[in-house]
Amino acid sequence: MNSIPPKVQNQINMLQQLQQQLQTVVNQKNQYELAAQEARRAKEELGDAPEGAAVYMTVGTIVIEKPREQVLEKLNEKVETFEVRIKSIERQEKALQEKFEKLQAQVRQVLDGGSTPEAA
Repeated sequence: MNSIPPKVQNQINMLQQLQQQLQTVVNQKNQYELAAQEARRAKEELGDAPEGAAVYMTVGTIVIEKPREQVLEKLNEKVETFEVRIKSIERQEKALQEKFEKLQAQVRQVLDGGSTPEAA
Protein backbone atom coordinates (compact mmCIF):
# COMPACT_ATOMS: atom_id res chain seq x y z
CA MET A 1 0.00 0.00 0.00
CA ASN A 2 2.04 2.91 -1.32
CA SER A 3 -0.49 5.70 -1.01
CA ILE A 4 -4.05 6.26 0.07
CA PRO A 5 -6.37 7.54 -2.68
CA PRO A 6 -7.57 11.16 -2.19
CA LYS A 7 -11.18 10.01 -1.84
CA VAL A 8 -10.22 7.71 1.04
CA GLN A 9 -8.13 10.45 2.64
CA ASN A 10 -11.22 12.67 2.49
CA GLN A 11 -13.31 9.92 4.09
CA ILE A 12 -10.72 9.50 6.85
CA ASN A 13 -10.95 13.24 7.53
CA MET A 14 -14.73 12.92 7.64
CA LEU A 15 -14.35 10.05 10.14
CA GLN A 16 -12.25 12.27 12.37
CA GLN A 17 -14.84 15.04 12.18
CA LEU A 18 -17.64 12.60 13.00
CA GLN A 19 -15.64 11.29 15.94
CA GLN A 20 -15.24 14.84 17.27
CA GLN A 21 -18.95 15.51 16.81
CA LEU A 22 -19.77 12.30 18.64
CA GLN A 23 -17.52 13.28 21.54
CA THR A 24 -19.19 16.70 21.75
CA VAL A 25 -22.65 15.14 21.73
CA VAL A 26 -21.68 12.62 24.42
CA ASN A 27 -20.28 15.43 26.58
CA GLN A 28 -23.50 17.43 26.19
CA LYS A 29 -25.57 14.40 27.10
CA ASN A 30 -23.46 13.80 30.20
CA GLN A 31 -23.91 17.43 31.29
CA TYR A 32 -27.69 17.22 30.90
CA GLU A 33 -27.82 13.88 32.71
CA LEU A 34 -25.89 15.34 35.64
CA ALA A 35 -28.15 18.40 35.73
CA ALA A 36 -31.27 16.20 35.64
CA GLN A 37 -29.85 14.04 38.41
CA GLU A 38 -29.19 17.13 40.56
CA ALA A 39 -32.74 18.39 40.00
CA ARG A 40 -34.18 14.97 40.93
CA ARG A 41 -32.06 14.90 44.08
CA ALA A 42 -33.27 18.40 44.99
CA LYS A 43 -36.88 17.23 44.50
CA GLU A 44 -36.26 14.28 46.82
CA GLU A 45 -34.75 16.51 49.48
CA LEU A 46 -37.59 18.98 49.16
CA GLY A 47 -40.08 16.12 49.44
CA ASP A 48 -38.46 15.09 52.73
CA ALA A 49 -38.62 18.65 54.14
CA PRO A 50 -41.44 19.50 56.53
CA GLU A 51 -44.44 21.32 55.06
CA GLY A 52 -43.68 24.69 56.67
CA ALA A 53 -39.91 24.63 56.12
CA ALA A 54 -38.29 27.68 54.55
CA VAL A 55 -37.32 26.95 50.95
CA TYR A 56 -34.90 29.08 48.98
CA MET A 57 -34.27 29.19 45.26
CA THR A 58 -31.38 30.69 43.34
CA VAL A 59 -32.50 33.26 40.80
CA GLY A 60 -29.57 34.68 38.88
CA THR A 61 -27.08 35.91 41.45
CA ILE A 62 -29.50 36.06 44.38
CA VAL A 63 -31.30 33.57 46.59
CA ILE A 64 -35.00 34.14 47.26
CA GLU A 65 -37.39 32.42 49.63
CA LYS A 66 -40.19 30.78 47.64
CA PRO A 67 -43.22 28.64 48.46
CA ARG A 68 -42.36 24.94 48.55
CA GLU A 69 -44.92 24.08 45.84
CA GLN A 70 -43.50 26.70 43.48
CA VAL A 71 -39.97 25.33 43.90
CA LEU A 72 -41.22 21.78 43.32
CA GLU A 73 -42.99 22.93 40.16
CA LYS A 74 -39.82 24.58 38.86
CA LEU A 75 -37.79 21.46 39.63
CA ASN A 76 -40.33 19.28 37.80
CA GLU A 77 -40.09 21.59 34.77
CA LYS A 78 -36.30 21.40 34.86
CA VAL A 79 -36.30 17.61 35.01
CA GLU A 80 -38.76 17.37 32.10
CA THR A 81 -36.71 19.82 30.02
CA PHE A 82 -33.49 17.94 30.68
CA GLU A 83 -35.10 14.61 29.82
CA VAL A 84 -36.38 15.97 26.50
CA ARG A 85 -32.92 17.33 25.69
CA ILE A 86 -31.29 14.05 26.63
CA LYS A 87 -33.62 12.09 24.34
CA SER A 88 -32.95 14.50 21.49
CA ILE A 89 -29.20 14.21 21.99
CA GLU A 90 -29.46 10.41 22.16
CA ARG A 91 -31.16 10.40 18.74
CA GLN A 92 -28.43 12.65 17.39
CA GLU A 93 -25.77 10.43 18.93
CA LYS A 94 -27.31 7.32 17.36
CA ALA A 95 -27.46 8.92 13.91
CA LEU A 96 -23.84 10.08 14.14
CA GLN A 97 -22.72 6.66 15.36
CA GLU A 98 -24.46 4.90 12.46
CA LYS A 99 -22.94 7.31 9.95
CA PHE A 100 -19.51 6.84 11.52
CA GLU A 101 -19.73 3.05 11.43
CA LYS A 102 -20.90 3.02 7.80
CA LEU A 103 -18.10 5.30 6.68
CA GLN A 104 -15.57 3.38 8.73
CA ALA A 105 -16.61 0.12 7.06
CA GLN A 106 -16.20 1.69 3.62
CA VAL A 107 -12.72 2.97 4.45
CA ARG A 108 -11.67 -0.38 5.91
CA GLN A 109 -12.89 -2.18 2.81
CA VAL A 110 -10.71 0.01 0.57
CA LEU A 111 -7.68 -0.14 2.87
CA ASP A 112 -7.96 -3.92 3.18
CA GLY A 113 -7.78 -4.23 -0.59
CA GLY A 114 -11.45 -4.25 -1.46
CA SER A 115 -13.16 -2.31 -4.17
CA THR A 116 -13.35 1.45 -4.32
CA PRO A 117 -15.82 2.92 -1.82
CA GLU A 118 -19.29 4.06 -2.75
CA ALA A 119 -20.09 7.74 -2.37
CA ALA A 120 -21.08 8.47 1.24
